[in-house]
Amino acid sequence: MALLLGCIADDLTGATDLANTLVRQGMRTVQLIGVPAMGEPLPEADAIVVALKSRTIPAAEAVALSRAALERLKDAGARQYFFKYCSTFDSTDHGNIGPVADALLADLGATFTIACPAFPENKRTIYLGHLFVGDLLLSDSSMRTHPLTPMTDANLVRVLARQTPHKVGLAAFKEVQAGSAALRAALDALAAKGARHVVVDAVGDADLTIIGEAVGDDLLVTGGSGVALGLPAAYRRRGLLPHKANAAALPSVEGAAAVLAGSCSAATLGQIAAFKGPHFHLDTDAACRGEPVAEAALAWAKPKLGNAPILLSTSDTPEAVKALQTKYGVEKSSQAIERAMASLAQGLAAANVRRFVVAGGETSGAVVSALGVTSLRIGPEIDPGVPWTASIGDKPLLLALKSGNFGAPDFFTKAFARS
Repeated sequence: MALLLGCIADDLTGATDLANTLVRQGMRTVQLIGVPAMGEPLPEADAIVVALKSRTIPAAEAVALSRAALERLKDAGARQYFFKYCSTFDSTDHGNIGPVADALLADLGATFTIACPAFPENKRTIYLGHLFVGDLLLSDSSMRTHPLTPMTDANLVRVLARQTPHKVGLAAFKEVQAGSAALRAALDALAAKGARHVVVDAVGDADLTIIGEAVGDDLLVTGGSGVALGLPAAYRRRGLLPHKANAAALPSVEGAAAVLAGSCSAATLGQIAAFKGPHFHLDTDAACRGEPVAEAALAWAKPKLGNAPILLSTSDTPEAVKALQTKYGVEKSSQAIERAMASLAQGLAAANVRRFVVAGGETSGAVVSALGVTSLRIGPEIDPGVPWTASIGDKPLLLALKSGNFGAPDFFTKAFARS
């Protein structure tokens, strides 16, 4: 089966979010953790999503990782390529969205791509180039105080222009509303005027369908998972993709259940507060001091394991995170907490926890690495942007890898009710 879409995602939960969107539209999708070695056989799928950890690393490193992933996907013969970033456009004035997009365009020999992080189902919309989170401009949302990528400007044309030496244009809402043919003409006109990147407005799923049709033949598409919503239909209209009723099928997995929460987003903090089961909060200051906090958490957890989920967290308020980073440094504190969660995940798996919900991109990356997971089959959706997945191998684990900002307040309980 020919690989239709090769995707590069800048974090693990974002990759799962994108894969979920594609599966919902009937594309069999596999997520790979990190760049597979050249020559290594890839699982058969309509779409492959390579999950990197490149959102907040130095731009040059993000570019190198993304180019390596692109080469592997080109070797697999993908028809089209997708660079996936967060629906809140998480980045700084130095990147990494602009530098990575420029590098991928250069390696593909292409000169134009769109930028559309809209995800209306999760209340991320773009109007006149401005990104909204619910009813708030991005710059007025909780993302304004994000500890790693504070977003203080909602104008995506302006944000992206600070990350690339190339011209950034805008395809406004009226051009999207005019339909896919009119939008395509508008994109071509902007490209003819020298625009290399074009931010595209979208306020509803119907807009994403129009955009997907308009860019269905572009070599590279960039955006959040929402803009991929229209691509499978575009492939079908081109006779490339038959419908698959079982695209979300996963194996049955038995075993204990646990939530590992490391995100400090407002959504995750609300989900922790709403959780009704046993909850243990790891001492993050002690973790930064090198104390064995995972051992204490595991000793608490083992007697409580069973069919009902338990929750273990390192999540905290932005103020507490800032204080910890000031005391120990951003890198040292982040790495110490990730090591603790990784060690805890290994201990839980050894105690027969086979079903995990993990909240936060960095935490998810640490957990899947600790568990030796290198590929995932994407299953049914729990909440918008978050599906169940199953590791590929002889003894699969069931994993829900959640972006910190995603999910309803009852997500942790709801997830296991649907596993």
